[in-house]
Amino acid sequence: MVFNSEMAMETEDRRPKVTMEEYKIKENPNDYGFSDETFDREKFKKNLQIIPVKRVDYELEFDIIGLTPAIANAFRRVMISEVPTMAIEKVHIYNNTSIIQDEVLAHRIGLIPLKADPRLFEYKLDEKDEEGNELDTLEYRLDIKCSWKNKDVKDPRNIDAMYKNHNVYTEHIKWVPRGKQGTLFNESQVGPCDDKILISKMRPGHELNLKLLAIKGIGKDHAKFSPVSLASYKLLPEIKLLKQITGKDAYTLQKCFSPGVIEIDKGGCAYVKDARYDNCSRNVYRHPEIAKFVELTRIRNHFVFNVESLGAYKPEDIFVEAVKILKKKCVELLKELDFDGK
Repeated sequence: MVFNSEMAMETEDRRPKVTMEEYKIKENPNDYGFSDETFDREKFKKNLQIIPVKRVDYELEFDIIGLTPAIANAFRRVMISEVPTMAIEKVHIYNNTSIIQDEVLAHRIGLIPLKADPRLFEYKLDEKDEEGNELDTLEYRLDIKCSWKNKDVKDPRNIDAMYKNHNVYTEHIKWVPRGKQGTLFNESQVGPCDDKILISKMRPGHELNLKLLAIKGIGKDHAKFSPVSLASYKLLPEIKLLKQITGKDAYTLQKCFSPGVIEIDKGGCAYVKDARYDNCSRNVYRHPEIAKFVELTRIRNHFVFNVESLGAYKPEDIFVEAVKILKKKCVELLKELDFDGK
């Protein structure tokens, strides 16, 4: 058992690392970085690991081990700007007597995320055809008017009792099926991702009468087509305590890191509970008497990804689509180079 433990520690120490000092990043003297490594496809396939960590609602956390920063960043950029979604592109305003200007209203509506699966639609290729067709366009209507509900309410703060339809939410947007769309989808599959997104506030006499047209697009063209509210990564943190830290110093150390990173046992001794959620603040260097016993490093080929979907895709599907898109780009590049990738 001792032999196995020592072997595990030796293997762990071989991982490529960078050290986080107070004012700079220090490279490992035995590690020459990615620029010194030649690419070996078989070695890459052997070392590559994708490990799901946490999935909550539309949020996904997963690890990718064995990548270079360039490829990790390519995945991030593709997830943000090249995985397509459906979004409202055209807003036909027939009547708008609210206090929001037409341009601002159209912009707000365009940013509403839609549930519609873009993989089931085509790109709209003919820019002159504003109306589109059932294969590339979804149509919605927003017809709502604010009116008095009870003029005798004495408390002016009780607006729910006074007015009807004084708040315009995304639940008021109604889908208008085109062609065979009504047999393929239902409103819950193509409507807004959240029914309670506030579009506008109105008062009696205010009215909205709009036709909305949604098309397929990518975040590179406009941020409203991006499928994520968050797609980020960081290097896996590693924290080592070089000496037993107890008493007041243990509590000081705990406050230097994010909650859950450093804990204190029943004997009052600090220990590293979960280093992966360290936010790299380096606050520990404010306390020289403690900092000299703490070693902060990052594993430079271990990436912690966080992806938060807006609702059109499951978060894991966003990553899969990004991989497909990046693969397609590589294939096209090889064709351009007239090179046999086998």
